[in-house]
Amino acid sequence: MAGKISIPSTTRKGAADVARRLKAFDRKESFAVLATDDRGKPYTSLISFALTPDLKQVIFATPRGTRKFRNLTGTRDVALLIDNRSDQRKGFVETQAITVIGTARPVRRGRAWLEYAGIFLRKHPELEEFLNASTTALVVVDVTSCVHVGHFQTVTVADWANKES
Repeated sequence: MAGKISIPSTTRKGAADVARRLKAFDRKESFAVLATDDRGKPYTSLISFALTPDLKQVIFATPRGTRKFRNLTGTRDVALLIDNRSDQRKGFVETQAITVIGTARPVRRGRAWLEYAGIFLRKHPELEEFLNASTTALVVVDVTSCVHVGHFQTVTVADWANKES
């Protein structure tokens, strides 16, 4: 059939510039799906996120009374899925996703909190009141690796532990 796009049925090793793609996602995408461990069961939550300029950390805010906050303070290992599926003009082959794997930690108010909050609020100024509420935690994920999937089945794994700034 003319014009039909072939969807790959096997996985291929990719060579994507994961850092460049992650920067583009940070500019264009507002949301990520956070995966946590809920007493041995997977649990996902939709979050607003921002990346630090060196791409070594992901920042988000959450109410302290949520299951997601309880989960990430119990088991700090998390994964975040950031993708461009919201661009409905893209088809299966053009849609991309990056899974960010890392360790989450709440940040106490102080100099570091102000720095992270500034980065987060530059991207999400509408969340200032929420972020400043006494019931809200600012969370930072220290990135250890990223897995990029593009062209439906092309996978690039990038180790972030030794990433240069």
